[in-house]
Parts: sequence; C-alpha cells; structure tokens
Amino acid sequence: MSSGNDCQLQTFTKPAFDEKEATELVDKVFGLKVSWIRPLPSYDDQNFHVRVSRSKGVAEGADEYVLKITNSADSQEPDLIEVQTRAMLFLSTEGFPSATPYLTKDGNIMSLEPDTGPGNKKYMVRLLTYLPGTPVAKIATNTQILYEVGKLAASLDKALSEKFHHPSVKSLHRGQFIWNLANVPLLDQYIYALGQNKYREVVQRVIEQFKGEVIPKLSSFRACINHGDLNDHNILVVSSSASLEDPQYRVSGILDFSDMSYGYYVFEVAIAIMYMMIESPDPLSVGGHVLAGFESVLPLTEEERGALFLLVSGRFSQSLVIAAHTALLYPENEEYLMITAKTGWKHLMKMFEVGQAAVEKAWFETAEAYVKHAPA
Repeated sequence: MSSGNDCQLQTFTKPAFDEKEATELVDKVFGLKVSWIRPLPSYDDQNFHVRVSRSKGVAEGADEYVLKITNSADSQEPDLIEVQTRAMLFLSTEGFPSATPYLTKDGNIMSLEPDTGPGNKKYMVRLLTYLPGTPVAKIATNTQILYEVGKLAASLDKALSEKFHHPSVKSLHRGQFIWNLANVPLLDQYIYALGQNKYREVVQRVIEQFKGEVIPKLSSFRACINHGDLNDHNILVVSSSASLEDPQYRVSGILDFSDMSYGYYVFEVAIAIMYMMIESPDPLSVGGHVLAGFESVLPLTEEERGALFLLVSGRFSQSLVIAAHTALLYPENEEYLMITAKTGWKHLMKMFEVGQAAVEKAWFETAEAYVKHAPA
C-alpha cells in the first residue's frame, strides 16, 4: 500500500494500461503470449493476473503470473524496486512462499516501460509468479491462523535482517516514507481529509501521544528490515485440514513488498495485529494470538511491549487518514482505498474507549497462556 518514497502522496501517477496494452507488454518485454488476463485490485500500482500459453522454445515452469506495473513515483527508484524483488527471491530460497520474477527477454528482473498515453510517464514492469491461496480477508479467521501470521511476521523480518545482503539494501532507509510506522507524526499534513468530526479528534490524540510516548523510545527498539504491509489481503492461505468445525490453515503466499523499509521488529507485529483485527468479530482479542505467534520466534522487550497499543493505533491512523486523502485525489479508486475504513474506525474508537491498560492486559494474558500451555 505504498505511495511513493516520501510523504508527498499526491506526486504519484497510477498506471492505466488496459488489458490489450498489458497483453502486448507481456509479449514485448517477456516474450510470452497471454491466453487469459484479468485486472487485480491495487492501492496505487496496477496488477494483472495473466495466464500464458505454452509454445515451442518457452521453458517449462509456471503458467500463471502477476504482471505488476509500478506507479510513476516508485518507478523512479530502480534501486528500491531491485532490492524488494531480490528480497522476494531470497525469501523464496529460504522456504517462504514468496513470488519470484520471470526474467525479461534481456535477462533482467524488471524493465522501465513508457505509457502509451500523454505525459510520457514511465513505469517499472515486472512479471511475478502467481501464488495459490485465499486472502486472509476472505476466510473466517481463527486463533490458529492468527498465531501463524504472528509467527510469519517475526520469521520473515528475522530472515531478512540476519541473512539478506544486497548492494542496494541501503535504499530501504526511507526517512520520510509515509507508511513507515515511525512517521505517524507526518499524518498532521493529511488529517484535513477527515473533515471535522470525532474521528479526527481520536487521530489527533494518537499523533500527540505517539510523539510523546513512542518517538523518544525508538532508539531502545531492536532495528530490522520490515515487510511493512502484512495485511489481510497480502497473506494467502490454503486449508491444511478437512475439518469444517475447526479448519486449519497454512500460509501459501506473501504478497506486495513495496512497503519494505528499515524499521523495528515491534513495528511488524503491530502492523499484523492491526490488519488481523479488521475482519474479526472480536477484534480486541486478536492481538494476543498474533503476539503469541510472533513471540514464539522473537519475544518482545518490555519497552517494545509498552509501545504496542500506540503502534497499533498509529497504523490504524495511517491507513484511515492516507486512504481518505488518496480517495479525494482518486475518487474512481475509492471503493478499494476505503476497504479498511469500513471497520477500521469502529475498531480504533473501541480501543480508546476500552483504554490502553485493559487492551494490553487482554493481549499479554492471551500471549502468556500460550507459553504456559506450550509442550515441553
């Protein structure tokens, strides 16, 4: 859900290729013939699910791909897209269900291609393997998958931070990147999009508390590389059991690495908790199960735990404010942009109504119950 590498959200142009143009792009750049194509939703890039027909000379492999056309702002940062794509390749070799790129006819992982319309915009184009599964947003989540998502968040960041090396990795230091959780105070300049109401008041409260209670503690948090967007549409699952009463799932796909940046381990668990709350009928209970999964790999420190409530609230605020702002600029994409808002406001307001102490108590007691009942 990125919107450029700085806080100027209005500077990007979302690609607007039609299906015919996208089909021609796959042929021209990757040398593959598309037999079937359909658009996929995206925040500010353009994605197509494509199926290619086999022909002589084409190497065996996957027949289905995602054609990803990056927005104009991010397309100007090839080092950043390169390192994101190399990270996906690295994770795939480490056993994570991550997409991998199909090489261009020139043997590259991406290609900068011109728009066919006016304005002479150029967009970075990649063809990524299509991953099977159902988005978490479309299943009835249970405690098992919430735990698995938490475990995934910790394992993924740990692998990237300890083992991933690339010459362009420094490009992940994205100081003013609006989606990095450290940058919640930057929401001040977009809060106008909410109008004057109770929602604006609670976001202003989050921003002020964040400035006073989280920003001064950042130096005590453990730094790492964050995926940054483990939301309920970016994690795919498949059923791993036949039980209808208590279905079990395994993660089959991790999507969208465009929000990768240097951050802190506690950011990733906060982001995962917030997005897992979105579709839950009992949102305030979610955090403990996600936290338990995360801490099975990487226990949080006392300082990190103490910031969790405001970090989750901060991510709610980022998602809701940026969506409202972007929807004003791109009303034609409002339905997708406002997915989180349908329940997000209700959950954020509830968190503050119940209060930090009570919410944290529920989360931490749930997480501790896993430790007590874990097999020796």
